[in-house]
Amino acid sequence: MTGPRSCGIVGQYNAPTMRPDQDVQPMRRTASRPFFLAPSVLAPSVLAAALLAGPARADDAALFAPPVPPVVTSGPLTFAPLVRKVVPAVVNIAVTQDADNPGKRQPVPPGVKGTPFEHRFRDRMRSRGEEMLGAGSGFIIDPGGVIVTNTHVVGEADRITVSLSDGTEYPARLVGSDDLTDIAVITIQAPHPLPYVTWGDSRQVNVGDWIMAAGNPFGLGSSVTAGIVSARGRDIGASPFDDFLQLDAPINPGNSGGPSFNLGGQVVALNTAIVSPTGGSVGIGFGIPSEIVAPIVAELRRSGHIDRGWLGVTLADGDGHAGVRITDIDRGGPAEKAKLRTGDIVLTVGEEPVDSARALIRAVAAERPGSTVLVHIRRRGTDATVPVVVGHRPADMDD
Repeated sequence: MTGPRSCGIVGQYNAPTMRPDQDVQPMRRTASRPFFLAPSVLAPSVLAAALLAGPARADDAALFAPPVPPVVTSGPLTFAPLVRKVVPAVVNIAVTQDADNPGKRQPVPPGVKGTPFEHRFRDRMRSRGEEMLGAGSGFIIDPGGVIVTNTHVVGEADRITVSLSDGTEYPARLVGSDDLTDIAVITIQAPHPLPYVTWGDSRQVNVGDWIMAAGNPFGLGSSVTAGIVSARGRDIGASPFDDFLQLDAPINPGNSGGPSFNLGGQVVALNTAIVSPTGGSVGIGFGIPSEIVAPIVAELRRSGHIDRGWLGVTLADGDGHAGVRITDIDRGGPAEKAKLRTGDIVLTVGEEPVDSARALIRAVAAERPGSTVLVHIRRRGTDATVPVVVGHRPADMDD
């Protein structure tokens, strides 16, 4: 499976295929000139028609509704107080591997490639006998040094270095990561409590709400951008658990793993990917909502990994009916043991209705392996409830 493995390119303009941010092109500068619309741009015939048209007739008013008060009556005049509150908890992350392992060497990460920081990073890593693999962002959620980021940021690193907003650097240790949701937790040891941020409830976020993104785009640490939530529930084909917030705040390579805040300074999304034909922001970014991130982070802190439930079926949407049709059953899997059959229509998992294969996969994945869940099915026009002992999702499954 391919997927948006960074705040790099998620799709191309003419082909929405996914590819990692190693494909991102360097930032380009383009010249621009001020311009204005001169009166001569209107042809004489247009000017004449406008003059001959005369004033609007009185009956034209019937075409328009009467004026109404604006729906949005106020907004932030400045984000500065919010920046001061939350940016000290946003960190830069550098990922390195040993330079004496040629098989693991990678090119300069696109987050700094083509920027003034490229030579500095090359020299710095070479002097340490390391090769830099990536640069990204993260945010502290506990004064003891617990940091949330993306799995694709920390990757398969030999070393992870975290830089705070004041320039202080600390080595970091990976606590746990989840490939399917691209969420990772790392930790640092500091001699004093660190500034931190808290989770906001993304279920309360509406399309059109203000958000502010923070991170390390193109190696430029402590950068902030602002915008609105453009859409909810976006599926970009990264995994069966896709449920992204679409954001129009400028997000670029290096913003991966950084937070998006509501106006109260709470984290409502983990910035993860962008769509771009150029490698830079075009105003279409994606963040994992906090309602997904927060419980996964809590489980990673507790156990270091995520156990997901598994049913062992192949599913099909459609056919104009409620529920999801089982088209195949894995031999020896939980569904076969529970006597589910090909052709059964799954209506609910536990108390949760399922209207698509993706919804069923999510519902089962949320169940703890080894637990028993009641699956309500329709078989040849007759409804039935079948108890199923949920299996453990195989590690080699990526969808």
